[in-house]
Amino acid sequence: MNGVDGAGDRYVVGVDFGTLSGRALVVRVGDGAELGTAVHEYGDGVISSALPGGQVLPPDWALQNPEDYRDVLRHAVPAALSAAGVDPAAVVGIGIDFTACTVLPTDADGTPLCEVPELRDRPHAWVKLWKHHAAQPHADRINALAHERAEPWIGRYGGKISAEWQFAKGLQVLEEDPEVYHRAERFIEAADWIVWQLSGTETRNVCTAGYKGILQDGQYPSADFLTALNPGFGDFVTKLDGPLLPLGARAGTLTAQAAAWTGLPEGIAVAAGNVDAHVTAAAAQAVEPGRLVAIMGTSTCHVVNGAELAEVAGMCGVVDGGISPGAWGYEAGQSGVGDIFGWFVKHAAPAGIDSHEQLTELAASQPVGAHGLVALDWWSGNRSLLVNHDLSGMIVGMTLATRPQDIYRALLESTAFGTRMIIEAFVEAGVAVNDLVIAGGLTNNKLLMQIYADVTRRPLNIIASAQGPALGSAIHAAVAAGEFPSIHEASQAMGRVHEAVYRPDPDRARAYDALYAEYRALHDHFGRGGNDVMLRLRAIRNAAVESAVATPELALEPVA
Repeated sequence: MNGVDGAGDRYVVGVDFGTLSGRALVVRVGDGAELGTAVHEYGDGVISSALPGGQVLPPDWALQNPEDYRDVLRHAVPAALSAAGVDPAAVVGIGIDFTACTVLPTDADGTPLCEVPELRDRPHAWVKLWKHHAAQPHADRINALAHERAEPWIGRYGGKISAEWQFAKGLQVLEEDPEVYHRAERFIEAADWIVWQLSGTETRNVCTAGYKGILQDGQYPSADFLTALNPGFGDFVTKLDGPLLPLGARAGTLTAQAAAWTGLPEGIAVAAGNVDAHVTAAAAQAVEPGRLVAIMGTSTCHVVNGAELAEVAGMCGVVDGGISPGAWGYEAGQSGVGDIFGWFVKHAAPAGIDSHEQLTELAASQPVGAHGLVALDWWSGNRSLLVNHDLSGMIVGMTLATRPQDIYRALLESTAFGTRMIIEAFVEAGVAVNDLVIAGGLTNNKLLMQIYADVTRRPLNIIASAQGPALGSAIHAAVAAGEFPSIHEASQAMGRVHEAVYRPDPDRARAYDALYAEYRALHDHFGRGGNDVMLRLRAIRNAAVESAVATPELALEPVA
């Protein structure tokens, strides 16, 4: 992907910070042409078992090293510029997106607490990745108190805030490591932190503040509410609060230090931070109401603009301007999708067919329902509609005749059923979902895409870029640089989508209706209190693991 400068051409850079790596993309402003890209893998990846220094972590933890994010700027951006073959002097702006809620405690100057020597072996001083789910008990308390007090904001989040979000994670820090909590002068989304690193200016973006930080109608939850949770929690908002920017706004300009890291000119525009899913809507030309974008990767995030405000039970949030200015942005999601398929291939598929390609080929030959299975897609808990990360996966119907491809197809279908649940919740609340645009790495699996079209009974459009978030960030950079008056115009000029690539087949859709009815029955039974066996098993597991960590010498002793 090499480009040659045309007379007067201008360029922008989008940087997508994912779960395992960061990707930089160089894009031409005039038409959205993608000219060069590069990826840098995080050195420490996802820190889930022990800190780099050896400190063992409890179950359901997921941390990251902020230095890995700086390394993306040092390596991926210059490599993308080199691949593009453009003059860096022609680059006018840079935009970034991040996983969310990925959040870290810092000093007042933005220094991450995990980089303070005396705190480096304290787990709560590190970045908490979006998939850190150990704050579920704290989220449960926040939700219970919000309903008890009839807090007006709880309905904007479908009745439950998530264990993944800022307040649950912050409360966990306070109650498990008060010293780190009190040392943290800022508790900031990684999206805003990396913009701070680029521009030298501390800002907050309306997307993460609204969806992950419970900012509604210009207000965070009250100090009275927070002190009712814990007397020491009343100052939490002071750690979150900062200059709030709309999406597409200029947060500042590139500092000399960041210019040296990236090879970009000092003083170019730095766009306000954004979330990987929400920023993709611009790349998919999906900022108008009714077109839902499903960004499918390790997890799936569903975002759709609506013309009116509605409260949708079990969804992740509705935020004014949360996807693009001038509309109500709705978000829902599934905590595990590609992760589930990857788990099966890596840990459960036998040798000889232990690849996605082989299992897909075998599964594709089956008629709908021939495997006799139905699965629940909760391997990483349920983000929407149940908002409970202590839930777990399930497969029903296995016999001695069940084969690996049967299970693999049932897992693919389970994630499609989960997406249909989300769509139906939106529609029942009055939020239109006319069609779907699919983005992310899973678009290459044609069987999976057709299953989604058949299950949802809607046409699937496919984003024309393999780098949807990075392209979306580049589009926002173009707006921040003044190249377009709004995200809508920039999206039309620079975004791309292939229309109606997959259409539902009526016969398969009817067959899936029957399986979906069984999925819904299991979903409600195990997720809405019919049987809490999953929660009890999780508690038993946590107790056993914590006991083994506390007394490792006993872990190897035989059971009496």
